[in-house]
Amino acid sequence: MCGIAGLIHRGKVSGVGSEMTAMLQALKHRGPDSTGYAVYGSGSPGDYVMRLKLAEQEDMGRGHGIHAIIDQRKDAVDAILAEHHVDVKSRRHSTDYALRYVIAHAGDTEDMARHIEEVDGVEILSLGNSLEMIKDLGDAATVSSAYELDDFRGTHAIGHTRMATESDVDIRSAHPYWAFPYNDVSVVHNGQLTNYWLMRREMERKGHRFMSDCDSELLAVYTAHNLSNGETLEQSLQRSIEEIDGVFTYLVATRDELGMAKDTMAAKPLVLFESDDLIALASEEVAIRAVIPQEIDTVDPYDEETRVWKA
Repeated sequence: MCGIAGLIHRGKVSGVGSEMTAMLQALKHRGPDSTGYAVYGSGSPGDYVMRLKLAEQEDMGRGHGIHAIIDQRKDAVDAILAEHHVDVKSRRHSTDYALRYVIAHAGDTEDMARHIEEVDGVEILSLGNSLEMIKDLGDAATVSSAYELDDFRGTHAIGHTRMATESDVDIRSAHPYWAFPYNDVSVVHNGQLTNYWLMRREMERKGHRFMSDCDSELLAVYTAHNLSNGETLEQSLQRSIEEIDGVFTYLVATRDELGMAKDTMAAKPLVLFESDDLIALASEEVAIRAVIPQEIDTVDPYDEETRVWKA
């Protein structure tokens, strides 16, 4: 079933970490297996924030030896960063198996990232100037507490609560998805893409990489491919209605935009609230009311509808 949510503030910074937690916790019944966030802060010019995992949560039950393995993987990542002459401005553990780096790098960032992901068991969750992606097992309250998301301030965010149906319950299969190595693009999705494998092979022939077998990742790669070839987000969303088959509703975030698209049947729900300074979307109105407690008017976007808002 799954639940998706997004919000964007126009012209101001807000506590989007805590706001998204409230929205996703209200959607817990739609997906209790994992929760994911893509949050967008102001960042520092020229700096990248890299979020990566060194193990799956379930690995932590394997005994003390897993901590030694994680240390080895961390050392390997640090060695690669040094090899690529990366200036590591900060590094901290979010959990025992997740790290957050702030780095400056003037070289080939894609080559550096691919080198890091050659380390067995290491996966980059996001690498961007303003994007930070956090996803883990458990509900929103659990993940937010572990990753201290209540303190995160920014302009916009998207999030996802997952009910596993066809893939494993692990961080790799959790949403949102980042479009490696494109900067600051993330996607959450509710639905099923029936031409996933056909389009995935097409994207792979064009040099794109996939980290999972989840059809939602295709939407991130597809969007990033279109943006990198000069399309606007609005154009990419409209193109997806024509080229992607299935039943879907999805949200896309970039550095300064939030967009949505619904397929021709519009079978997957989405509720929208829009004011002069705030836009909020979710699978159910209860999530929007978690951050806007006063009486509000909401609308349900139509079939084949696409919308884009700027921060």
